[in-house]
Amino acid sequence: MLNVLEDRNFPVDELLAVASERSVGTTVRFRGREVPVIGMEEAVAARPDIALFSAGGATSLEWAPRFAAAGAVVIDNSSAWRMMPDKKLIVPEINGHLLTAEDLARASGRIIANPNCSTIQLVMALAPLHRRYTVQRVVVSTYQSVTGTGMKAVKQMEDERSGVEGEKAYPYRIDRNVIPRCDAFLENGYTKEEMKVVHETQKILDPAIRVTCTAVRVPVTGGHSEAVNVTFAHEFDMDEVRRLLREAPGIALLDDPTHDQYPMPMLSQGRDEVFVGRIRRDESQPHTLNLWVVADNLRKGAATNAVQIAEWLVKHGQVRITARVG
Repeated sequence: MLNVLEDRNFPVDELLAVASERSVGTTVRFRGREVPVIGMEEAVAARPDIALFSAGGATSLEWAPRFAAAGAVVIDNSSAWRMMPDKKLIVPEINGHLLTAEDLARASGRIIANPNCSTIQLVMALAPLHRRYTVQRVVVSTYQSVTGTGMKAVKQMEDERSGVEGEKAYPYRIDRNVIPRCDAFLENGYTKEEMKVVHETQKILDPAIRVTCTAVRVPVTGGHSEAVNVTFAHEFDMDEVRRLLREAPGIALLDDPTHDQYPMPMLSQGRDEVFVGRIRRDESQPHTLNLWVVADNLRKGAATNAVQIAEWLVKHGQVRITARVG
């Protein structure tokens, strides 16, 4: 998030770096200077305009209401608030208009949820097509970077490649392997990650869309990939599909397979766009399309989308920056 704030030149007069008490006194680097880390109580008392949360669901449930009560707009990257009926789940290019002054006038309305990484890139690709053709059903298989699990998982993969026996994030080796499990299994046999994609897609785009997902961890860094099979209510034109995607904000169309041009995690790393390619008609049934969608899960899948929400609020006058960001 610090990198994205810098890269996008977000208007920050004062940055409050906030963490648990054990980190107080350390520093983070922002715009060429060292910023001391402060605790939660001190941060609430400072009354920041915007609080960017990426500290896990339990922390968000405890502290987000306190920041909101102090006047901050909280943009939360955990799953804690996403499916609560009174909380907005926002991808600015799609539904930023839902963030109204009336909502932000209430403390409960000042908590905004950032969607799951896999959901964000999926709905970014689907939204312009849904508006034109009406999506009825989506079958998505994800190929998710180990960065989605955190540094411990990245270190495990690096250790395996170096022949080092180290700490494990996964019960199996990840290098030269794929693991058909992202997050915990639920009673219905799906994982939490898979059901996040189902429910969040419906909340953001349309509750009538039927979604099924298989989420798989793969030994790559750089971004998540998704094979998407989408059935529409209406017939579509392939040239128009490409035009709609090409013109959609935040989408980079990379679809020239004859010259080996298609999205890959190695191309998306460090980028904010959602890349779409391998576009082709599903010849097995009518009104159905195949897409390959790739995005950096740490950027558009998390930090970038959160900062874009803040940008949307500032641009539309919903937050007047003095500016203090926590």
